[in-house]
Amino acid sequence: MPASPAAKPLLLDQSPDDWQLGAAPAYRRRQLTDWIFRRRAESFSLMTSLPAAFRQQLAADYELAPLQHVRTQGSRDTTRKFLFRLSCGDFIESVLIPANPALYGERADRFTLCVSAQVGCAYGCKFCASGLAGWKKNLSPGELIAQIMQVEKLSGATVNNLVFMGMGEPLANYRNLLAAIEVINADWGLRLGARRITVSTSGIVPQIRALADQPRQLRLAISLHGADNATRNRLMPVNRKYPLEQLFDACAYYQERKKQMLTFEFILIRGVNDSERQAALLAAHARRLNAKINLIPYNQVEGLPWERPADRDIKNFVATVKAAGVAATVRLEKGRDIDAACGQLRLRELS
Repeated sequence: MPASPAAKPLLLDQSPDDWQLGAAPAYRRRQLTDWIFRRRAESFSLMTSLPAAFRQQLAADYELAPLQHVRTQGSRDTTRKFLFRLSCGDFIESVLIPANPALYGERADRFTLCVSAQVGCAYGCKFCASGLAGWKKNLSPGELIAQIMQVEKLSGATVNNLVFMGMGEPLANYRNLLAAIEVINADWGLRLGARRITVSTSGIVPQIRALADQPRQLRLAISLHGADNATRNRLMPVNRKYPLEQLFDACAYYQERKKQMLTFEFILIRGVNDSERQAALLAAHARRLNAKINLIPYNQVEGLPWERPADRDIKNFVATVKAAGVAATVRLEKGRDIDAACGQLRLRELS
């Protein structure tokens, strides 16, 4: 049998300076970026200000749309989860979270998008659905960028707060992550300010330090989930390689370079990390590192043994943290009915 033709490169994987446009004049690059990022054209044939022959050549040389929408769960006024199929056939998820001014004092026009960085995950956090089917691949820059563009098209919302914390470990896809952020942040790209972009990590220490040394004022969130090494080892294998002492040193380095408040993400799991002692330790770490805390009661994952704490235990945990003078938010209401834990919707599609 003859070999199948090689896949065409994805235009969104390259910056405009790297596009191979033959003898086209320089202003064609500006026209292309306008069609892609301002007018959101999803095929070259729609770019009617470009010569027909040029459009045909672009279509022959490049792919433009890397994601196919499969389904959406949720409603316009609640968290919505979007399932996409990649051109290779794998599935990824993106989650759009609207503001809740009444509970959190957020602006009514705030829309936060959680973006996946990988298909599956290799880091094996014991409570997470993302890695249950194993790690498959890193997402390319264009596959990262396209999640934002597709969700905006499907939802009608303007994403003004971006978090790399969906499926996968963003800092394990470091090069593609930074390439995507360049486009997302650029004036010719999606024009989202760096301070509105958060990178969430399970704690890969060398990449945290590398991220601190790059120039953009990105925000950093740490998926902590255990306030001492014993608890974190039980939940997060990465802690055996980069224990809390090393992780907190890297956090301090990041804060020294960026002069920003960190965020500690802390999923509350019944009988594992929801005790008053864990709350007191977590508050002490946050106070020392000038971090705020985002507490997330556990979303049940089919096939895993963990449970959501009782409401009274959640309230007691929050009270202990706040009594120590640390800012803490509990995300209670969003996404509990839409397979909200990272990777759940993908697993249902694969089953």
